[in-house]
Amino acid sequence: MYLGKVIGSVVSTKKDDTMKGRKLLMVRPMLADPDNPAAFKPGSNTIVAIDTLGAGEGELVMFAQGSSARQADGLKSVPVDAAIVGIVDTVNILGHKTYEAKNS
Repeated sequence: MYLGKVIGSVVSTKKDDTMKGRKLLMVRPMLADPDNPAAFKPGSNTIVAIDTLGAGEGELVMFAQGSSARQADGLKSVPVDAAIVGIVDTVNILGHKTYEAKNS
């Protein structure tokens, strides 16, 4: 699993039938900053992930990629490579509170 920030959404009216009615979100991976463990730094890429939980823009989420993404409930036969599988409440790195949802 990876951590990422939801930065937007994707609308696709034409897609595989198994994906109809599914919410797609743009996720930017967030990396622990080695110079400052109390902060994240954004990754350089963005990922389209299927949302299984109702995440919203600006939230920090956990996402799975590859065949692990299809292990989320209801995705076994859906052609996805990334799925949001958790909405993060807090993150602590090396004894520092790096993220807290209620303060973001």
